[in-house]
Amino acid sequence: MYLWTLISGIMKKYILYILVSVLFIESTVNAQQKQKNNFEDWSGKPAVVTPGMKEKAPSDAVILFSKNNLDQWKSIKVAENPAPWKVTAGKFTIVPGTGDIITRKNFGDCQLHVEWRIPAKEYQENLNWGNTGVYLMGLYEVQIYSSYNDEHPIYFNGQAGSIYKQYKPLVNACRPAGKWQSFDIVFTAPRFNSDQTLNSPATLTVFHNGVLIQNHVTLKGATSHEDYTDYKAHPDKLPLLLQEHGSKVSYRNIWIREL
Repeated sequence: MYLWTLISGIMKKYILYILVSVLFIESTVNAQQKQKNNFEDWSGKPAVVTPGMKEKAPSDAVILFSKNNLDQWKSIKVAENPAPWKVTAGKFTIVPGTGDIITRKNFGDCQLHVEWRIPAKEYQENLNWGNTGVYLMGLYEVQIYSSYNDEHPIYFNGQAGSIYKQYKPLVNACRPAGKWQSFDIVFTAPRFNSDQTLNSPATLTVFHNGVLIQNHVTLKGATSHEDYTDYKAHPDKLPLLLQEHGSKVSYRNIWIREL
């Protein structure tokens, strides 16, 4: 009996030793497998950008309109023709019937600043009050509309600041017609695989008059009047488009930063 008790005690100590050894080895292996994820990064110095002041754009921005010409734009209705909209007093205004305009340069991922103004005394019908839009890559629209205090009702994902027929704005930050307003947009373009299938969808973040109204939303495809949308493969960069929809909306101070 004494011998059995002695052997039993030795075995228990041996088993305990083995368990402690295994736990120690496992913790050591786990520690070795963890990679450092909180460290000082000296691998690449961020570029210096001078922020814009008042109406001035950041130093690395492409100026698409500042004061007196539409040289950065062209007509979409008549290929390669100059943009046919009217330039006066530091702004340009849509001329109904002349068609959309697009930038001469192509863009993909970007930060875009656009200032716009809906006419103060303009009569429209059929949901066309101040109706126009800013199309990233000519495909993905942030809607412009006269939505101050919901004075001209429209479906919610068609009012100002909506991603047309996809996402209504988080809030209505519209100013009255006749007042200048702004969009600040951060856009990530979709990516496509070599076989033309979608790799990753487009995303949009939008500030309207400084208020966040679209928070990194994922687009379902190109914006459209249709009941269904999807992605169709396209180049990594395409022109920015401003829509002509019959309303004499004005624009000024447009700049874009490529990301």
